[in-house]
Amino acid sequence: MVVCCRAGALLALAFAAGAAAQDYPNRPIRMLVGFVPGGTVDIVARLVAPKLAQSMNVGVVVDNRPGAGANIAVEQVAKAVPDGYTLFMANPALAISASAYRKLNYDAERDLARIGLVATSCHLLIVHPSLPVRSIRELIALAKARPGQLNFSSGGTGNSDHLPGEMLKAMAGIDMVHIPYKGGAPAAADVVSGQVSMYFSGIAVGLPLAKAGRVRGLAVTTKTRAAIAPEYPTMDESGVPGFETALWTALFAPANTPRPVIMKLNAEIMKALDSADLKERLAAIGAEPFGSTPEKAGSYLHGEIEKYGRVTRAINLKID
Repeated sequence: MVVCCRAGALLALAFAAGAAAQDYPNRPIRMLVGFVPGGTVDIVARLVAPKLAQSMNVGVVVDNRPGAGANIAVEQVAKAVPDGYTLFMANPALAISASAYRKLNYDAERDLARIGLVATSCHLLIVHPSLPVRSIRELIALAKARPGQLNFSSGGTGNSDHLPGEMLKAMAGIDMVHIPYKGGAPAAADVVSGQVSMYFSGIAVGLPLAKAGRVRGLAVTTKTRAAIAPEYPTMDESGVPGFETALWTALFAPANTPRPVIMKLNAEIMKALDSADLKERLAAIGAEPFGSTPEKAGSYLHGEIEKYGRVTRAINLKID
């Protein structure tokens, strides 16, 4: 009798989840971004949201909730009702936080349901034009000649634009000062104004500034050169062997979101990424579609958590 009751309960749950998916969505969806408007993850979210809204015939609102390396937004999503109406557009900060923060009120792999990878891009290291360097090798030489005198900005301690600077310090054996901001836009703005020496900017933000002559671009962070700006060498090519970071975005929901809802969202993301206009708009900001199954998104996140864990331990990065 107990076995029959359990089997009946499981069938009822499966039926309810299927019914929910058939009716999903029937009201607006909120897509949280853990940073202020203007950064790469925000731009990608604002490109994807209208495609989902059009396809699913509901509003999809991008909701910026910056702070604590995106952890404020992640925690809100992790604690939200798992019904598919509260989503999170993540970037590498999600993987970095797992090891960089001493205490988190969530576990990314336990408390978030993977929907799929969305897009991938890179950082471009930009410097103020007054800095007397035109290559990474010259920058390293200058930093060694002026230990502790050069600084680099980020959108916040533990963010995806912070770790590349720490990696450069460790891998090149140089001493620079980290200046955290409340988002990528002000971090870039103070390089433009000359208040800060350099910034590992998302290429979507940094490249237009470099083309306008407001900053100088030195190198990109991925294994290969960026298709949108092949004139910039990679960090690996530029005298820092093995240096590599990718600026990826991925979509998540609260854990226990019904599987049919997850698969519906995944199908809608894949359909959006296959559209010619979205591919074109992503290419314009130096990104390309990076769609995947929920399972691949999960394994990718796990690999990123392990990678950044090695980095944060090597530089003894711990954030309270």
